[in-house]
Amino acid sequence: MKTRSTLIGILAIALFLASCSSKREVTRIDPNTQIDLSGRWNDTDSKLVAEEMIGDVLSKPWLVRFETANSARPVVIIGDVVNRSHEHISAETFIKDIERAFINSGKVRVVENAQFREKLREELESQQTYASEETRKQLAKELGADFIMFGTINSTVDELGKEKVVNYKTNLEMVDLQSTEKVWIGDKEIKKYIKN
Repeated sequence: MKTRSTLIGILAIALFLASCSSKREVTRIDPNTQIDLSGRWNDTDSKLVAEEMIGDVLSKPWLVRFETANSARPVVIIGDVVNRSHEHISAETFIKDIERAFINSGKVRVVENAQFREKLREELESQQTYASEETRKQLAKELGADFIMFGTINSTVDELGKEKVVNYKTNLEMVDLQSTEKVWIGDKEIKKYIKN
């Protein structure tokens, strides 16, 4: 009995060591390469939706109206994009794709969302005590947003046997912070057919 327990212990250790030493082949690829292994929402979907949405929002009348009335680029804050789909989607990655596209367009100024503004304010408060007078940044000099963008990511799944169709729908809205008027609503769908 003792010999059997010892043998089982040795086999367990051997299996553990064998699993730890197994190698995987890793190949680096261009980040712009579109690969869809699982059929779930991925980085390509996030970029495609963000680029199309930004293209749409920047081509609509709200932007020209604001520039004409204010002789300036609008300041936008990207609020929450809530994931209501059936799977985990990193809304933060999607939000960063939108912010990047806005900033790179040169047509809109983007300010930090509430979560990161708090961290910036903590640093600013700290500077009032610890930074030299020449380099200290002033309080109450934040750039106020004119508009806020927010939205949702939803999905529907139609499945039969080994076949599945997943439809992702992203809805975004742009709202004037002063008047609360909705100045733009956009949506983008991505549909995926998956066969196991």
